Amino acid sequence: MEQEEAYLRTDDLAAGYDGKVWIREINIHVARGEIVTLIGPNGAGKSTILKSIAGQLKPVDGAVFLEKTAMKDWSEQEIAKRMAVMMTERTRPELMTCFDVASMGRYPHTGRFGTLSDEDKQVVWEALDMVHAKDLADRDFSRISDGQRQRILLARAICQQPQVILLDEPTAFLDIRHKMELLTILKTLVRERKVAVLMSMHELDLAQKVSDYVVCVGENQIWKCGTPEEIFTETCMEKLFGVPQESYCAEYGSVELPPVKGKPEVFVIGGNGSGIPVYRRLQRQGIPFAAGILHENDLDYPVAKALAVQVISERPYEAIQQETYEAALGVLKDCRSVICCAKAFGTINRKNEELARFAQETGKM
Repeated sequence: MEQEEAYLRTDDLAAGYDGKVWIREINIHVARGEIVTLIGPNGAGKSTILKSIAGQLKPVDGAVFLEKTAMKDWSEQEIAKRMAVMMTERTRPELMTCFDVASMGRYPHTGRFGTLSDEDKQVVWEALDMVHAKDLADRDFSRISDGQRQRILLARAICQQPQVILLDEPTAFLDIRHKMELLTILKTLVRERKVAVLMSMHELDLAQKVSDYVVCVGENQIWKCGTPEEIFTETCMEKLFGVPQESYCAEYGSVELPPVKGKPEVFVIGGNGSGIPVYRRLQRQGIPFAAGILHENDLDYPVAKALAVQVISERPYEAIQQETYEAALGVLKDCRSVICCAKAFGTINRKNEELARFAQETGKM
């Protein structure tokens, strides 16, 4: 992202505590209408970066810019009109309704006494509607669920009518349904209101799906930046998180447990995703297995590659060759049993039907 296009940017920012640098040379650019996500191990410095950008920590060095103007030159009220912040600390205000909490986002726009006008109240109701929380308006904020709280806090941020929102682990306390709801709301803000979003996330699969740009924070430095396609690879995940390359499925953005070691006891004939639940079940039961014959562009292939002791594969779109079949047959003969997950066989995987027939005839199926 070119700097002139960035609504929020940091120039050689150095962040830390008590004047001591924890992470330096932070150069992040976020344009309106995009989501930039920080990923990295615990303790790498993601929250420290966000707090320094938000002004909750004083930068040790460097600068943060909003609209090409250094944040230090803006008043707190002017910053609050442009930037909203959601951190992981659980906010528990006493004796406040959800409407009251959401309406706190209007204070940068109200007069010195913080009195809400009819227009302000309308903005609050629209924000609550956007996060599907109008029915919570009169509820005690301290008595709703974590997922509901996150929606109310996001409504508070929306009430500020900001151009940029900072979020630290916004999905950390949420179940999968509420994770998806919150991220969908963020995408709507980005798409329809051209809000710039900078956030940190631990859920790699969700970060891969929702982000326009990814910043890798590792070992107290910005290690790598790029698009999701550039970042979520086996090599990058191994370097950043120490995840073995064979355990990370870049195609699905998921991490698989290590394969069970030993000579294959079961041969799994799969394809088109049919083998994946069987691979994982065998792994959970501690049974080493072989998988085949899988085309290298098959849905099963990335998971089989991560979990199987041995995978017999064929090139994409090619009919299974005789030599590949014979290699698979040799492995199958040494296994005590065979599981056939494939429901149908076509032209290019006809040899798998022959494997299944052999297993049936020899009593291994």
